Amino acid sequence: MNSELKVLSPNVKYLDDSIEVDYSYQTTKVQNVSGGNYVVKPETKTLKIRTDIKVPKLGLMLVGWGGNNGSTLTAALEANRKSLEWRTKTGIQKANWYGSITQSSTVLLGSSDNGEDVYIPMNKILPMVNPNDIVIGGWDISSMNIGDAMIRAQVLDVGLQDLVYKKLSQLNPKPSIYDSDFIAANQSDRADNLIKGSRYEQYQQIIKDIRDFKTTNNVDSVIVLWTANTERFSDVKTGLNLTMNELMESLKENKSEISPSTIFAMAAIAEKCTYINGSPQNTFVPGVIEMAEHYGTFIAGDDFKSGQTKLKSVLVDFLVSAGIKPVSIVSYNHLGNNDGKNLSAPQQFRSKEISKSNVVDDMVASNRILYEEKEHPDHCVVIKYVPYVGDSKRAMDEYTSEIMLGGHNTLIIHNTCEDSLLASPLILDLVILGELCSRIQIKNCNESDEFVPFKPVLSLLSYLCKAPLVPQGTPVVNSLFRQRAAIENILRACVGLAPISNMALEQRFNLCNSETMEPPTKRQKSDNLNGNSVLTNGKHIHTNGAKK
Repeated sequence: MNSELKVLSPNVKYLDDSIEVDYSYQTTKVQNVSGGNYVVKPETKTLKIRTDIKVPKLGLMLVGWGGNNGSTLTAALEANRKSLEWRTKTGIQKANWYGSITQSSTVLLGSSDNGEDVYIPMNKILPMVNPNDIVIGGWDISSMNIGDAMIRAQVLDVGLQDLVYKKLSQLNPKPSIYDSDFIAANQSDRADNLIKGSRYEQYQQIIKDIRDFKTTNNVDSVIVLWTANTERFSDVKTGLNLTMNELMESLKENKSEISPSTIFAMAAIAEKCTYINGSPQNTFVPGVIEMAEHYGTFIAGDDFKSGQTKLKSVLVDFLVSAGIKPVSIVSYNHLGNNDGKNLSAPQQFRSKEISKSNVVDDMVASNRILYEEKEHPDHCVVIKYVPYVGDSKRAMDEYTSEIMLGGHNTLIIHNTCEDSLLASPLILDLVILGELCSRIQIKNCNESDEFVPFKPVLSLLSYLCKAPLVPQGTPVVNSLFRQRAAIENILRACVGLAPISNMALEQRFNLCNSETMEPPTKRQKSDNLNGNSVLTNGKHIHTNGAKK
């Protein structure tokens, strides 16, 4: 087991192949709301959580491998695997995974004996896939090898490109599906590496590709992730794709509304490979979701949440929770990479506009003091293609809010980000957390004797997606704080730790033994009041920063 955390509790058992936890899950049910009165019932469920601690050898197959994200991620895997260093105009740069929550963020574990907060890297709570061990492959409509694709993308420093080019130039994408009805016509000049035949024949070829990749690379499991061009939305209607049977029949009949991304999803599901949709189109039509349930395969999406939308989900949450009323949100973007080129077409832009626009809905609905039932802020999203700026995306946002007694507050934010350098570590997180979810099972001790896995729709990955896909009947959560807390607290539950409540009662009340913690002396209180020093973690720290 590569986890470095050991929990000392009678409720936690470390077995040869798993961690088993007896867990009390506490929830609050609101039974009735009437005339401003609330009837609430706290509930506790006795659960058993089992996590398989054997980490598989993982294969990752990217749809759109030769694009900016795919080539950048491949270079990043190679750079980190070899701990590369290279010279830039500002000095020596070392390979890292900044921007990845699994590799570069920490989680509050608890408090030490002296009351200090203790943090642990997220990937040390439970055994997770090491990025160095991931085997990567995939498909692309362009035949260009991944080394040349990396150069074409113009994302990475030339010094790094030179160090990884030889390895990447030996990697070639498999032919992919090109349908000019679903992506912009301006992509046709790249389309020289295509799967021929009907849609059903394409589906069969993708299944073969997955099987060949798994055998050739001797991997235990495969995750398929779409990081290709944004498609237009597909029609959803009876007789086409509302059920698994309809969808399969439509595929065999070569119906034109079955999109390439849906074909890839169906093939991955049939091979029991987790499928993640990193673009905003409606890949997961009802028939695909039913197919995932039928095969017991995990799916997640939609659309990577990497920059502007992630900030929006934080800022609107802050404003609404502070009792401030956002009434106008205007978001403007311009970028010059191939994603921007594809999004310059109206139908593809519409898919992106929908995924960006819905991100504030649950936060607005959470406060009926500020907003009436159908009230919603004006929300406008604009994306323009400007080739010169390349992968360096510019985003400008204006948030106008109503404050007390008719006043207004306007926040204007300018954000410049290298798009693929934000998206690549996010892809890594989706893959690592998606794989971990496949090893977690749970049992309700009061109702069942069987462990059950996560539902096929992995809503836990919502933190990383603009338009979170959730199981039917489940509310959509876009608030970044709630999404992050869900990840942290589920990881904690798997090792028998309670959720972080931030109550800190032991610091706010005298709950400690008087022999181990004494109240501040009169002299200490006096010094504090006089501004001479304060008592911090048992040490005097002068207000000028000098320690005594």
